[in-house]
This record gives sequence, C-alpha cells and structure tokens, in this order.
Amino acid sequence: MEIKDKDELFELFTEYIHLTNDAKHNMKRAEIIGIKSKDVQVAPGANVRIPKNQIGNNIFIGLYDYLNGNVTIEDDVLIGPHCSILAGNHKFDPATGWFSARTEKDGDDSVVIGRGSWIASGVTVTPGVKIGKANLICAGAVLTKSTEDYSIMAGVPAKKVGHIDKETGEYVWYSKIKNEEI
Repeated sequence: MEIKDKDELFELFTEYIHLTNDAKHNMKRAEIIGIKSKDVQVAPGANVRIPKNQIGNNIFIGLYDYLNGNVTIEDDVLIGPHCSILAGNHKFDPATGWFSARTEKDGDDSVVIGRGSWIASGVTVTPGVKIGKANLICAGAVLTKSTEDYSIMAGVPAKKVGHIDKETGEYVWYSKIKNEEI
C-alpha cells in the first residue's frame, strides 16, 4: 500500500488505533509500544507509560486504560476498560504555593499488581498500592490501600468485601455471611 500524504497516514493510524480490538491487533499494539513479554494485549486507546520490563506474560490491558509511572504487572493479569493505574505523587510546596510537577522521592509510590488478578472496569489504583495475588478489584473501585492475596475489593474507597477460595476459585462474599467481619 502506498501512502500519498501525512493526512492519509493519520487517517489509517487513527482507524487502526480505534477500530481494531482483536487479539492479533492488540498484540501488535503491545509490540509497537515496545512490550517484549509473551502474550500481552493492549486494547485500542490504552496509554501505557510504564517501564516495559515491568510487564509480565499473559496480560490484557483494556480499552482506554491509563497506566503511568513505576507500575509492575505480574503474570496472568486482566485489566478492564477505563482504568487508571498511577504511580507517583505530587507534594504541595509552600514556597511556590502549588503542587510540585514531579513525584516526591521520599516514599515508595510504586504500584504492583499481583499475579492472576482481575482489575475490573473503571478502577482507579492510587500510588503506593500493592495488590496481592489473585485479587478481584470490582468495577468502579478506588483502591487506596494494599491488599492481601485472594481479596475481593469494592467501593470508594475500596474495602475488602470478600475473598476467593484458593482451592475452588469460589467467590465468598462477606455480605452473605452473618457475623463475619470485613
């Protein structure tokens, strides 16, 4: 295919980014942005601005996700559409009267998503959160604290609402069990 001008190239590129959402094209997108891991898919509109060597194998990054900073994604993770996963913070500077432009160096603002986890649609993960192995972070949750392995988290801010039985895979919802503390 011969491309005649920059406008035509722009149109083709825009179509490729926004109209294709299948495994073949999602894997090609991951390759184009420099992810070398095996079986990684990046859906249309996702903005992945994290170190490429911190992305495990068998990963799906959903439609219009935003991943930024020192984020590590372990193997076998699903990230649903419209998620924001952010590492790094800004600190108010009384001398200037505004928030600094870059991350503070005085704390660990990195994010880790544990192996086998599912981050459902519209989730926000804030700086410094470490998500345990095989977690389900329910749709729309805002995760502000680290989690234990096999946790089910929901709400704003997210709270532990259940766990996953590591032997059977069954979801155990605390709202359905009397006298069990969250």
